[in-house]
Amino acid sequence: MISAAIFVVFVTLMLAGVPIGVALILGGAVGIHFADLGWLSIPNNFYAGIAKYPLLALPMFVLVGTLFERSGVAARLVDFAVAIVGRGRGMLPLVAIAVAMFMGGISGSGPATAAAVGAVMLVSMSRAGYPPAFSASVIGAAAALDILIPPSIAFIVYSVLMPGASVPALFAAGVVPGVLAGLALMIPAVWLARRHRMGGKDADVPRPKFFKALKDASWGLFAPVLILGGMRLGWFTPTEAAVVAVAYGLFVGMVVYRTIGWRDLWDVLIEAAETSGVILMIIGLASIFAYAVSTLGIVDPLAQAVSASGVGSLGALTIVMIVLLFVGMVLDGVSIFLIFVPLLAPLMRTFAWDPVWFGVLLTFMVAIGQFTPPVAVNLMVSCRMAGVRIESTIPWVMWFVFTMMLILAVLVAVPETSLWLPRYLGY
Repeated sequence: MISAAIFVVFVTLMLAGVPIGVALILGGAVGIHFADLGWLSIPNNFYAGIAKYPLLALPMFVLVGTLFERSGVAARLVDFAVAIVGRGRGMLPLVAIAVAMFMGGISGSGPATAAAVGAVMLVSMSRAGYPPAFSASVIGAAAALDILIPPSIAFIVYSVLMPGASVPALFAAGVVPGVLAGLALMIPAVWLARRHRMGGKDADVPRPKFFKALKDASWGLFAPVLILGGMRLGWFTPTEAAVVAVAYGLFVGMVVYRTIGWRDLWDVLIEAAETSGVILMIIGLASIFAYAVSTLGIVDPLAQAVSASGVGSLGALTIVMIVLLFVGMVLDGVSIFLIFVPLLAPLMRTFAWDPVWFGVLLTFMVAIGQFTPPVAVNLMVSCRMAGVRIESTIPWVMWFVFTMMLILAVLVAVPETSLWLPRYLGY
């Protein structure tokens, strides 16, 4: 009865449009009250939910994404990518995806990358003859790669929720799936552009000179090398790497490019603080919900029922993926992790799924949800910047959803696609 009350309150509030954090704490509070777990467990678990060392990296990586968005790194990376691949039909979408993949190695935030890449690419793609809805679809889908390619805020949150999945192991496990997903997005982007004869107006525009473009982009190109290389060499932990990345971003934006002044820095800090505060608040409130669910032992019988149903490991995983793909259309990634990871942990233990592999699968499904209508946070950013309605992107964006689903099937069928690199690196 108590279990039903928790979920009825939570689902009802969500459907009523109540903010996700409020729905989580009220659902958890109902369980705590009826089970007589003590009201002090609410503030205690809120504090315990955010007082975790890996979460120190979260506001730092949010700040890094904001710094590199404002510093003009994306524009220089675009020029460098165009200097490599040239111009013509389908080349600018390819450039947008490649730059978004690279920005993922700096910020780890999909909406931040959608804003940074969109600010640079949408005007260029419009001048080249690409429809705004197609351009918004490409950028929204490409930005979703950022939660797969390290450093990833999603992986940091997952590591906090799932014991046995370290941040370095998750970062390493996301590299190959992230690259495969990027290549999978490039194929329909180029094919659609050429099939519908889009983007031919820039064929006569001169290519940027390679060595000049390389020189201008070198500071941005070095950022992932510093962050990921430093972690691999043992110079700093992922949390320390986030602080190093902030210092590097400040140096590039304020000293090298001089695109960020002291007045701009105040706005950057406020924006990063607001974003980080919202994420951490939701994490703390979700911890109360998770405490009530785990203490009352609500999920374990469900996991045992699924195990006894005879669907098997693959059947259970298929059900999980279908549910999360639909949920990803209406909820943001952090909320999905906070709600479902505690619920799915017993199921993962029942079928002995590797926690790192399972984390990559969950993150991949969240990435697909970030550009799948009707909500699709990345697509919302790119559509707003392109001045189009999200419904107009459906004929284009579903091609990208389809190719991402193919890569997801590969990750399910061949777990070593994700696990060989962290195993090789000793994580």
